[in-house]
Amino acid sequence: MNNKKHILPSSSTIKDALVRLDILSKDAIIFIVDSNEKLIGSLTDGDVRRGLLKDVVIDDCVLKIIQPEFKFILKDNFDIRSIIKLRDDNYKVLPIIDSEGNIVEIVNFRLQKSYLPLDAIIMAGGRGTRLKPLTDNTPKPLLQVGEKTIMEHNVDRLSLFGINDFWFSVNYLGEQIEDFFGTGNDKNRSIEYIWEDFPLGTIGAVSKIKNFKHDHILITNSDILTNLDYENFYLDFIEKEADLSIISIPYTIEIPYAVLESSVDDIINGFKEKPNYTYKSNGGIYLIKKCHLDLIPENTFFNATDLIEKLIAKNKKVISYSLSGYWLDIGKHEDYKKALKDVNNISF
Repeated sequence: MNNKKHILPSSSTIKDALVRLDILSKDAIIFIVDSNEKLIGSLTDGDVRRGLLKDVVIDDCVLKIIQPEFKFILKDNFDIRSIIKLRDDNYKVLPIIDSEGNIVEIVNFRLQKSYLPLDAIIMAGGRGTRLKPLTDNTPKPLLQVGEKTIMEHNVDRLSLFGINDFWFSVNYLGEQIEDFFGTGNDKNRSIEYIWEDFPLGTIGAVSKIKNFKHDHILITNSDILTNLDYENFYLDFIEKEADLSIISIPYTIEIPYAVLESSVDDIINGFKEKPNYTYKSNGGIYLIKKCHLDLIPENTFFNATDLIEKLIAKNKKVISYSLSGYWLDIGKHEDYKKALKDVNNISF
């Protein structure tokens, strides 16, 4: 767990707490745990000052001044709206506790944007053929864009929104991806790998996952660069009670000629001079209810579009979320060159 500096045992003195609060500086709050590692209270500079005014001394035990009533987030059982309210009420550092009351994580909203209850699947098994020879010895997700690889940009962005349960679908040169990211423990992430024995399409490998942590799943291609606001994406999904939400990218076609408008009997009733038509394109990022992943057949080539068609055929609510920010699918050499240029001007 990261941010262990926010945790002190109940046997500590007030002086120990003062030293730790000084180290924490902007994030000065401590969570006190008992001998069983159970969270029993919180402590801030204000609590210390009030204690000193009541004649406690710095060599006294912190138990004399802790606050037994404190804000926390219960792991795997919370409403994102309650998280947003806490954040908006200026609660910046919050403990995440399990059902036994043990701290499993510390959220710092000064350093991250949200804490979304999602598993994230990153599809990273493709060969990147159109980017050869760059991908002859390096999997496309590990191509460098600025100071990070393509996939690092994705993972770090998701982590910024509090997503830390990851599944990586790998095949071509997948050992390099596994060696690069490891288990994720060093960055307070859980990363598990799904190996494709043979190509399973753009979403078929998801059928191999049986132990998701959450009820809602985010699935994304690994070769996308985006500054998508995942919290807004998730809120839209929840508020519209969708079964599947698809990131849509505006794609405009420019017609270089006047377009004739006619009736069924070819009578011209007007025209548009060199019009533009904008369509919603599939952006390769999805939110879906976990229960619908059962529609993906096991060990079968299956694309995301196949799943979309199945859900529509079952009259499930499939919606799109229009992305207004940056999005780039790095499929070709010109895309990669654009990414190398854009990374200097856009924050991912």
